[in-house]
Amino acid sequence: MPRMTMIEAIRDAHAIAMEDDPDVVVMGEDVGYFGGVFRCTAGLQKRFGPSRCFDTPISELGIVGTAVGMAAYGLKPVVEIQFADYMYPGYDQIVSEAARLRYRSAGEFTCPLVIRMPTGGGIFGGQTHSQSPEALFTHVAGLKTVVPSNPSDAKGLLLAAIADPDPVIFLEPKRLYNGPFDGHFDRPSVAWNRIEAGEVAEGRYEIPLGKARVVREGADATLLAYGTMVHVALAAVEESGADVEVIDLRTLLPLDLETVTASVAKTGRCIVLHEATLTSGFGAEVAALVQAECFYALEAPILRVAGWDTPYPHAQEWDYFPGPARVARAIQTVMEG
Repeated sequence: MPRMTMIEAIRDAHAIAMEDDPDVVVMGEDVGYFGGVFRCTAGLQKRFGPSRCFDTPISELGIVGTAVGMAAYGLKPVVEIQFADYMYPGYDQIVSEAARLRYRSAGEFTCPLVIRMPTGGGIFGGQTHSQSPEALFTHVAGLKTVVPSNPSDAKGLLLAAIADPDPVIFLEPKRLYNGPFDGHFDRPSVAWNRIEAGEVAEGRYEIPLGKARVVREGADATLLAYGTMVHVALAAVEESGADVEVIDLRTLLPLDLETVTASVAKTGRCIVLHEATLTSGFGAEVAALVQAECFYALEAPILRVAGWDTPYPHAQEWDYFPGPARVARAIQTVMEG
């Protein structure tokens, strides 16, 4: 199989979806001639024409609102928001229109819309280019939320999201876009340097939304993560020396609770890891579900490892990120519990 970066895999998914279905259109700021700020849509306008891949005004509210109308009409828009931090002006359209369209029309209309957003930090983007707002979407009934951790999953999950009849929020970790980090960061840890281009199957394949992946089997504890933090989890397990099972959630909503609870029932211990701030982060929901479903199997309290409860600290972002050392300490704590 060819090796691709996540950017290349996402671009390939776009091209396959547009080739297979003339109703698929790509829209957003600079996605056409320029190919997107991260080049995820490069070449699509030249290949499919400006009516299938086109630039929009700088108005997230207008972009999402227009896409909702297009979806209701029968098209399948794939929207790129340049950074997840920019989605707030369009959040009302996502919550009040896209998420509710099927319900408010009693099923007469659906909203086959995908909204792609680069998420997370690690590129020195500062407070307005580094946020991880996934919990704002998982709280909203009617939305599905996806966060891939590798190129192969990014392609398969994106193709499944485009084929889905309901709105999907597709969050793409920026630190995973281009493969290995080149060492220019202040404090790159072992985990960042292990991220590489991966094997990606050619042609169409879909990874079902709502299905987690057991990345590493283990017996001592369960470590639940998604996006960039999957790589941090694997590095932390090696550092800890414990036999920890690592699960990549992949889809946050719908959550694959069956895979999660089966693992925790086996290991008796659980750690939830994410990059976003701790308080009211998605990890709190996961911890509550695990507590409710696996209470009698738990041998220790569920631990969460996450970002600080502060606005994104640009100058201290490598302390803000949960790194392998912090996660390894959590593994030690839960093993002693």
